[in-house]
Amino acid sequence: QVQLVESGGGLVQAGGSLRLSCAASGSIGGISNMGWYRQAPGKQRELVAAISSGGSTNYADSVKGQFTISRDNAKNTIYLQMNSLKPEDTAVYYCNADVRPRLHSRYLEFWGQGTLVTVSS
Repeated sequence: QVQLVESGGGLVQAGGSLRLSCAASGSIGGISNMGWYRQAPGKQRELVAAISSGGSTNYADSVKGQFTISRDNAKNTIYLQMNSLKPEDTAVYYCNADVRPRLHSRYLEFWGQGTLVTVSS
């Protein structure tokens, strides 16, 4: 019914940049908060950045000034611009969204399948 599809991951050298995209599709009645999480090998999944439907943002301290989250509500899409990448940014990045499916009265949490970002030193 609702899918989140990420794209833009890959291999990059330290100091490089990548831009991730996440598009929500399907039977969507509304979307509130959207965000990016990441999970590095052997570590717990952590919030990277989030953005509300009105554009308010918050970031993990570790990526402030380095990553920028943005949103295109008309396309149900969010982006994560990642600059000055470091090897410690290597992780699987997951898109997350609170979506109200059509004909539903509540918002439900959805996850994308993840996209791998590898930063080589």
